[in-house]
Amino acid sequence: MNVVPDLPAIRAAHERIRPFVHRTPVMTCGTIDALAGATIFFKCENLQKVGAFKYRGATNAVQSLSDADAARGVVTHSSGNHAAALALAAKVRGIAAHIVMPTTTPQIKQDAVAGYGGQITLCQPTLAARETTAAAIQQRTGATMIHPFDNDAVIAGQGTAAVELLEDVPELDAILAPVGGGGLLSGTGIAAKALRSNIKVIGCEPALADDAAESLRTGKLVLARPPKSVGDGLLTNLSERTFGHIHMHVDQIALATDEEMLAAMRLVLERMKILIEPSAAVALAVLLNGATNLRGKRVGVIISGGNVELARLAPS
Repeated sequence: MNVVPDLPAIRAAHERIRPFVHRTPVMTCGTIDALAGATIFFKCENLQKVGAFKYRGATNAVQSLSDADAARGVVTHSSGNHAAALALAAKVRGIAAHIVMPTTTPQIKQDAVAGYGGQITLCQPTLAARETTAAAIQQRTGATMIHPFDNDAVIAGQGTAAVELLEDVPELDAILAPVGGGGLLSGTGIAAKALRSNIKVIGCEPALADDAAESLRTGKLVLARPPKSVGDGLLTNLSERTFGHIHMHVDQIALATDEEMLAAMRLVLERMKILIEPSAAVALAVLLNGATNLRGKRVGVIISGGNVELARLAPS
């Protein structure tokens, strides 16, 4: 099933995934509000199953499959949260998940995918190798390809986080979400604008990987230069599909430096006592650095995930 994501599709996805996902809490912090000059409501997808919002989209895609398609399994290529999310979503439905991961994927991430029952195939660390390896598995098994973001069912599933946030806190002036491949920001923009037409939707991106910001500014899809950022979950290019949704529904893409992202991550850990990954800290970082004009406003922030390789953040 591949239904163009609009609010009815996102609401249908919400009902479909409700038995399988956490309805994550919305948290606040007075200290952070004072620093940002805004009233912030954090949608804590770091507390979602597999530690990331990705489980919403993966679950919607897997649960949308017909029995015949599901029996042949699913396949994807991912070195991040989508790999674990799809592996668990497939396990819950009792089907095979073939996960193509580059040889450079940290062992801790491979172990997580294997722990959820994913069948890992390693490949060379290039996009071409990932795509050709996944295609070969798909041809051999008949498995359905579930792309990390270039998939309508995935986008609809990701939009359910914004639906929940606006159900819990209806009177928001703006909603912020990280952007990498654009699945979360696409779903967020579609849902938010349909539910509250005057809300501002702002994507948040590392300054060292600003292809989405450049794409929105120029009105055409821009490919990233080889990006390098501590926000490693946001280093993917938009697709034509996600760029189309972002161009239609997103008001701004704001940037934060790696230093600002790490400072925001530490602030959340110290003041809210929850662990978030650097990619998830980018939205708070842009609120704190003044890249958005939201002082005095009520702002929703989607914390996208909490999977942190602590060893990488330790001093060298």
